[in-house]
Amino acid sequence: MSRNPAIRREILFQLTDVARALRTCIDQRARQHGMTRAQWAVLIRLERQEGMTQAEMAESLEIQPISLVRLVDRLCDQKLVERRPHPSDRRANRLYLTAKGRSTLERLVPLGREISADVLASFSEAEARQLLQQLLRIKGNIRRSSAANGARRAANGARHAG
Repeated sequence: MSRNPAIRREILFQLTDVARALRTCIDQRARQHGMTRAQWAVLIRLERQEGMTQAEMAESLEIQPISLVRLVDRLCDQKLVERRPHPSDRRANRLYLTAKGRSTLERLVPLGREISADVLASFSEAEARQLLQQLLRIKGNIRRSSAANGARRAANGARHAG
């Protein structure tokens, strides 16, 4: 890959822009089905890992816990999700899909496929696989960089504290 800073900067700009455009696209399409992208994301994550705590869900969605509480409140009001007490932590709730939540997700499967087909329409299967591998590499680089940066901050904080 090029070491040209202008190209690298442009890649980061485009990644950010693509992510924003994708979020907007999904928001618009989900709204046509009486759902928000955030609500859909909660349902999908619960389908993959039922029994998550609200704190775990907030972390996985990268949103503030207070924002998640309001989101889950709405999903509970719609009877899509239910809170159950945590068996060993009175302060925590675990989240579960209801039968209505499962059927709602099932109803949204074609929408997810449609969005995916539209967004990746000009990609061959090989190109899509290659893009996925490259995006996963970028994600790994970001995680390593964040971990190293966190370790540097912690070391600097310990040095300045003493």
